[in-house]
Amino acid sequence: MSDTVIREVCANVWTFSKPFSRFGFLPIGGRSTAIKLRDGGIWVLASTPLNEETKATIDKLGPVRYIVGGNAVHRLFLSDFKKAYPDAKLIAPQAAIDGYHDPSTKFDGAWGSDHPDTKYGFEDEVKHCYFEGFRNKDVAFFHHDSKSLIEADLLFNLPAHEQYSKSNQLAHIPVLGLLLRPSFLNPRVAWGLAHDKEAMKNHVKTIESWEFERIIPCHGDVIEKDAKAAWREAYRAHYD
Repeated sequence: MSDTVIREVCANVWTFSKPFSRFGFLPIGGRSTAIKLRDGGIWVLASTPLNEETKATIDKLGPVRYIVGGNAVHRLFLSDFKKAYPDAKLIAPQAAIDGYHDPSTKFDGAWGSDHPDTKYGFEDEVKHCYFEGFRNKDVAFFHHDSKSLIEADLLFNLPAHEQYSKSNQLAHIPVLGLLLRPSFLNPRVAWGLAHDKEAMKNHVKTIESWEFERIIPCHGDVIEKDAKAAWREAYRAHYD
């Protein structure tokens, strides 16, 4: 039986959640997110395998127009998505592209090397903020219609209950799991991975200006309540 959990989180937004263990033992889960745009095209943050059920669901939604990578390390499956949807624009941080060893994978845009004002075609519906001051070179996305903030490693919401709900693996590690609580983990990760604190303050202010009510992380459960409060808690050290 498949361990992929496919869910329509809200109108026109679907998530594809799977178990994933960092370093082979730390259960943080993985998630891709697909958005159906107003013209019927599909925007995908690709961070999990394009398995049979994932592809079948996406194909039913509409033509894939955009494939995006969430940061420097969420790049493993971008080429699979691009091969399946060759007409889609593939956009990722330059740091992710630099880590690619497959010259056949062609990228159509690169956060970090493109001009900061570059428009990729989806900005009227999905805003983006490139975190140049963050070590993993993350990009945060805001889907206006659903008021959803979508991100990779900027905020974790562990344990990853949904991502392990169809697996016989545990979604948390006893004792160690206490240290992975968002209130303990997120502020420390956010501060530790911020190599340019001043730049991070500007990034955080940009996210603060977005009127999101939900956070869809790649790692951990979707935050459906008090999402902005969760963001402020994670980045409390970056607020003046």
